Amino acid sequence: MALSFKIQPFTIATFIFFSLLLSLPHFTASGSPNDLSCLKVSPINFTNSAKEVITNLQKVISILSRFADPFGQSRLLNAVSDCLDLLDMSADQLDWIISATRNPTGKDKSTGNLSSDLRTWLSAVLVNTDTCIEGLQGTIVMGLVYADLDRVMSSVKNLLDEVIPIYDQLPTATSSDQFPSWMKDSDMKLLQANETTADAVVAADGSGNYSNVTDAVFAAPEFNMKRYVIFVKKGVYVENVEIKKKKWNIMIIGEGMDVTVISANRSYVGGSTPFHSATFAVNGRGFIAQDISFRNTAGPEMHQAVALRSDSDLSVFHRCGIFGYQDSLYPHSMRQFYRECTIAGTVDFIFGDGTAVFQNCQILARQGLPEQKNTVAAQGRIDPNQPTGFSFQFCSISAENDTVATYLGRPWKNFSRTVFMQSHMSNAIRPEGWLEMNGSFALDTLYYGEYNNSGPGSVVANRVKWSGYHVLNDSLDANKYTVAQFIEGDLWLPSIGVNYTTGL
Repeated sequence: MALSFKIQPFTIATFIFFSLLLSLPHFTASGSPNDLSCLKVSPINFTNSAKEVITNLQKVISILSRFADPFGQSRLLNAVSDCLDLLDMSADQLDWIISATRNPTGKDKSTGNLSSDLRTWLSAVLVNTDTCIEGLQGTIVMGLVYADLDRVMSSVKNLLDEVIPIYDQLPTATSSDQFPSWMKDSDMKLLQANETTADAVVAADGSGNYSNVTDAVFAAPEFNMKRYVIFVKKGVYVENVEIKKKKWNIMIIGEGMDVTVISANRSYVGGSTPFHSATFAVNGRGFIAQDISFRNTAGPEMHQAVALRSDSDLSVFHRCGIFGYQDSLYPHSMRQFYRECTIAGTVDFIFGDGTAVFQNCQILARQGLPEQKNTVAAQGRIDPNQPTGFSFQFCSISAENDTVATYLGRPWKNFSRTVFMQSHMSNAIRPEGWLEMNGSFALDTLYYGEYNNSGPGSVVANRVKWSGYHVLNDSLDANKYTVAQFIEGDLWLPSIGVNYTTGL
């Protein structure tokens, strides 16, 4: 049973804005980045190296499969299951890399910027492997696979170093009645429509096609190149939902973040790994969520408990609520965009190694355990060649009540990168701003920046004195993390007509 529902013109524009985020043709002074000029080595050598990584991954998968138990409840079995999923995704990402290198102009597996794609996907393989190693740390299984996983890490870092970052020159914006040549006719029609039709309807009261979100996602087509819309009626859906890697281009629309809620309570104390604990997890490419909330209700005493995890490349979350305590939001890998979302938590409540932009979001620190120190961001960049990082622009950084204090972030990994720009910071932000993770670890290699923020918590006079911390006074430095340069929105947003801020 399909449901037609009205979407206001701004929402339709935003829908396409989200659908195609980062999927843009690019232009450079040295030619188009969708050729092989971004490689330091020959394409044959590059793809052969990628194939060797796949061989090592398959060896580890074969070993771990002996320990797999689909009904296992222990943290070890969950860690093994995580690894199998992560390494399977990595093999796919390496296949995309090989395919894109062989056919740089292919539409199905390229955003139009080969350099950006290769660096993003290699970064995902790197963080997938690192997450697998972390999950197995201290177990009897680690000794069996560590050498091969370490070899994968080293090889992927070498491949990352072989890809030259390509910086684009922005073309003149097109008028509102023009569309990029790479857009499909169906996307252009959707852009111009005043209403759309849901492919599936989820309703707890039985008035839809499905009574839970999991069944609706399971029924969606695999490797779908068209947008597949699942409309979730208001209600609280108590379930753990996972959108598998083969489920591409799914969009989930609720009736508002306050009334459409997906809720569960997996946690580290309850036996889950952080990766496995997510109430809602998405791996399939091109995912969009709008007007819905994801909650993990485990509570602060249960430690790591993820509400939302995304490994979806080009995924977008618009007017979504992400509510938890420790580790609420996990942008684990890939390119992600969050706009007008409310994100609440305690310790490291936005963490991961994705390339994520947060614009016009409300960031709320919650009351944690007495001995805990709240931190907003724990970005996990592993290698300096990764394009990953968190950028917060025009956000509100505050707390649920006046007794809660928080830091802006701390370095989870060596090259952690986080920037806050033009955001309002309440007096909940500690004067020093940032917190050490473990003594002097990563304080020289991280990159933390603040630019032109406002509010009582934005005063930088008493901020940390680390060499990796920067007060950005030059707009050229800050511009690197804006919509125009970080996600290149000026290439196509003017043709849509949606309100947005291009730079500073």
